[in-house]
This record gives sequence, C-alpha cells and structure tokens, in this order.
Amino acid sequence: MNPVNATNATATTSAWDKPLVLSITPKGIGESIAIMIAAYVIARFLRYYILRLSRETNYVWIFNEDTAGTLYNMAIFVALVYAVRALGLSFKVGGVEISTLLTALLVFYFSYLLAKKSRDYMVMRTPPSKLPETQVKAKLFYYTVITIAFFIALDIAGLSGRLSTVIAAAGITGIVLGFSAQTVIANFISGVFMYFDKPLKIGDAVRIGDFEGIVEDIRILSTRIRRWDGTLVRIPNEKLFNSEIINLQKYPARRAEITVGIAYKEDAQKAIDTILNVLNEEPVVLAEPEPRVYVSELADSSVNITIWAWVPSTLWVGQNLLRSKYRLLQKIKEALDREGIEIPFPQRVNWFPEPIRIKVEGERGS
Repeated sequence: MNPVNATNATATTSAWDKPLVLSITPKGIGESIAIMIAAYVIARFLRYYILRLSRETNYVWIFNEDTAGTLYNMAIFVALVYAVRALGLSFKVGGVEISTLLTALLVFYFSYLLAKKSRDYMVMRTPPSKLPETQVKAKLFYYTVITIAFFIALDIAGLSGRLSTVIAAAGITGIVLGFSAQTVIANFISGVFMYFDKPLKIGDAVRIGDFEGIVEDIRILSTRIRRWDGTLVRIPNEKLFNSEIINLQKYPARRAEITVGIAYKEDAQKAIDTILNVLNEEPVVLAEPEPRVYVSELADSSVNITIWAWVPSTLWVGQNLLRSKYRLLQKIKEALDREGIEIPFPQRVNWFPEPIRIKVEGERGS
C-alpha cells in the first residue's frame, strides 16, 4: 500500500469514532444506579414543591400539575441518558456524544411542552373580559421560552461554537438578509413596544387613519382589523405604532357631538329646550354627566346648535349607530317639526347697488 494512502486511512479511522463501545464495569453500574436514585429524589422533590407552590401562588398558569409532571419526566429522562453513559455505552455522531445530543433534545422538547402547557393554562384560566390581553401575553411567553430553550439546547450539545463559526462565515449573506428583513424586524420590535404601551386590545373599536373597525387579532408582525363592512385589514405593526390610534371604546362612556342648524327667524332658546327634552327621554343618553345644548355658530344659512351628550361607548360605534345616533337624530328632527322650528336649506342673498330691469318674454316694448 502506498505510504501516503496508509497515512490517510489511519487519519480517517481516527477521525471517526467507533460506533459503539461497550465496557460495563461494577463502578459504572454503581454510578448509573446513583444517578438514577439522585434523579428520582430530585424529581420527586421538584414535583412536590411545585404542587405545593401551585396552591399558594398567583402564577398558577406556570406553577401547576402539568408543570410538575413535565419537570419530573425531564429529570428522569435526562438522568436515564447519563446513567446509560455511565455504564460505558458510548456512541458519537460527528464527534458529539449521543448522550449529549439526547440531553439537548430532551431539554428543548420538555421546554416546548412547558411553554405550550403554560400558554394554554394561562388562556384557560383567564376571564373573558381579560382574554384578549392575556392571549398576547401568552404568545410572548411561549416564544420567549422556546427561543431561550433553543440556545440552551445548542450550548448543551456543544454546537454553539460551530454555529458561531457558520454565522461568521456567512457574514456577508447575513448583512444582505438583514437589510432585506429590516421591515420584519421593525414590525417585530414595534409589536413588542405596542404590547407594553397597550393602546388597544383585541375586541376594541378603533380608528386608525382611514380604517375603522374592531381589532380582530394582534400578532408579532401585524395587527388585523375587521371593518364595519365585514372586510379584514392587515396593518403592519411598524405603521400602526407610528400612526394616531383613536380607541373608540377605551372607556365605558364617551361624549357624542351633534350639530343641528335652525333658521335665523326661529327662537334659539325654544329649539334648545326642545332638543333637551328629547335627550332627557332618550335611554342611550346618560344622565350624568348631563347633556349640554348651546348655540355654537352663526353660519351663512343657519344658526348652528351643538349637542353634547354622554353615551355608552359600545352604542356609538359600528352597527349600533343605527339604534343610537341615527335614531336620536330622527327624534330631534321630529320634535323640531312638531314645534314648527325650521331647519333651513342653504341660502344665498344677492345684493345689487342698482335696481335691475328684467325683460319678461311676451311683454310689448322694453
């Protein structure tokens, strides 16, 4: 055999570890048993402590029976991997111990289960009134735990260093991708800021620019609004964060403003009293704060009377306007008609400095 080939063959053989090495010794058996006993004791203690804590803490969504069972199983399975390793069973893949890889996978898997069950538990135990905000919290908690577990698993498997090398080697590609993904990153960061700022929540009626409707869903990159006509609008979180957000039902009551014009010849105080009588009899108008009606403008064709009335916020948005605002306008119109108060059309008065002679067709002479 060629000496060079022999050297290469030797190097190749040494680069790949033997697929399976079995060397069970009494010492290894003792270590394996000790690992399992210690893991069993620690797992039992963890489960007992978390179950007791679940009866005393307010964070039941994370400290509960599911969490106790998940941590118990993780401790037992990880200990089982190291117990097998202590027996002398050694198997490597790409230079990494299979026991190390199994430990990393188990940590990531059980972390995923913990995040998923805690997210579901958080949502299930939330009253309907606080459910929209809790859903956003649950999503953030879930993705945070998954991200942390992923990097911990990489570190356990010993792949974090290799991953850094790969990332460094692909630096130029990363820069290009970074520029192309800057919109995605901006939307993500804006979504996080909006979560802490809380200008809106799922179920709120909002007005954002030219769009008005109900917040259907708040996601990491975008927010979806169902408009009053049934169409769905997706707004990137970056644009939403930089926009003026008008929350139409942030508070239980809001002040509605309506303007009605009457003719100049009419009695303004009589019109005000008539409108106040309508407001006092209208169930959608709150008694406190009491409504106010006043002359707000002497316009070109009418005397404008402005109405301030406090109403429930939920009745002054969307389809509810049919049985609140529009019905109120109809009743005001009918009341003014009964009192003989004229709501004028737009008028123009033309004045000429000299009389104008108009020739009527059919007249003789000029």
